[in-house]
Amino acid sequence: MDPLALSTLRSTFHNRLQENTLLSGYTSARIGGPADVLLVLRSAEELVQAAQKLWELDLPFRVLGSGSNVLVSDQGVRGVVLINRARAVHCDPRTEPPALEAESGATLNDLAHRAARLGLAGLEWAATVPGSLGGAVYGNAGAFGGDMAGNLISIDLVHRQAGRQAWDREKLAYGYRTSLLKRENPPVVILGARLAVQHGDRASIQKKERQFSAQRRSSQPAGASLGSMFKNPPGEFAGSLIEQAGLKGKRIGNAEISPAHANFFINHGQTKAADIQALIDLARAAVEEKFGLHLELEVELIGDWEGRHGNQLS
Repeated sequence: MDPLALSTLRSTFHNRLQENTLLSGYTSARIGGPADVLLVLRSAEELVQAAQKLWELDLPFRVLGSGSNVLVSDQGVRGVVLINRARAVHCDPRTEPPALEAESGATLNDLAHRAARLGLAGLEWAATVPGSLGGAVYGNAGAFGGDMAGNLISIDLVHRQAGRQAWDREKLAYGYRTSLLKRENPPVVILGARLAVQHGDRASIQKKERQFSAQRRSSQPAGASLGSMFKNPPGEFAGSLIEQAGLKGKRIGNAEISPAHANFFINHGQTKAADIQALIDLARAAVEEKFGLHLELEVELIGDWEGRHGNQLS
């Protein structure tokens, strides 16, 4: 990083600024090299201030929430990484129709459980999803027949040129595990979202959440992983294709294609991103050879990847 820019960041953020910090501690897979600069932010206002300062300095940056669905390279990330811990939640069940508002660092499972305790239905699918609200909005996260596109009313964001504004759901042009934000990567930071919910019976809502949790535990592996590695091709399941290609349980280093579900790649400790990358390449090649299908990543590659076009920074 340019020494003058780094000096400016030090004088702006003082002891909140971390340098050459490993990102493995900030990702669900526990994998990732160092970020040049890292900032932990705890409110939407702090996110706005940091983003505007970095845009003013013309410094690249990336926002991470829970760190799921991302594979950070062993070489790390050049530029600044903003760790989003903005988690304020507001929900008044007396409003009609009811809605839940939260900052983008809130986790989906926490939001689902909060809604359930208030007797608000519609987010049960999210009770087993560990990712952040911002990441879910960005990638249209979903499970058990529900997804963010089905709940989102609007988002609060800050745009590099246009400043702070609200976007309704239609503007995000959602598709399967994608959105305009993911496809086009405009210069924005998601600050929060407003989600639609409905009045329901608390006991029934919580029972449904427990059923989804039990179903996930029985079908998906425990341990450090990125979440689902590949998108499901139309009419197919990525995990089934990888299993039929004979790769269930395949290991490279301490990385393994899970014996429980082949669309999950597990870190058994001190795993390198390069080993996960090698398993990705192996699974893609095997599925393409056997079925003629190309597996598209659901996770994003972040950082410095030799010969790759990772979505490094926004």
